[in-house]
Amino acid sequence: MSENKVHIIITLNAQRLAFDINREDEPYYRKAQNMLNERFAVYQRKRPNDSAEKIWMYVAFWVAVNLFAQTRDKDIEPYLKAIRDINREIENKLNNNIN
Repeated sequence: MSENKVHIIITLNAQRLAFDINREDEPYYRKAQNMLNERFAVYQRKRPNDSAEKIWMYVAFWVAVNLFAQTRDKDIEPYLKAIRDINREIENKLNNNIN
């Protein structure tokens, strides 16, 4: 393994997963581990009679929905930038007319 790589163990609901990853990516893996375990715990409390397999399906679906929601939010960013630019131009013109 190169100097840039690191071997980590991620634990998801008592299941251990091994990864060889770029060292700079480790915080993302740790955050993902925490997020998934927290979401698993939420669904486990809400659905105590469901199997771990079914709860993981809820977690996976929740992640997918959030991913698409973030994509949607990013899609409007060019419009928001254009609105900000126009707003800045209007404010500049108004300030020039007042002065």
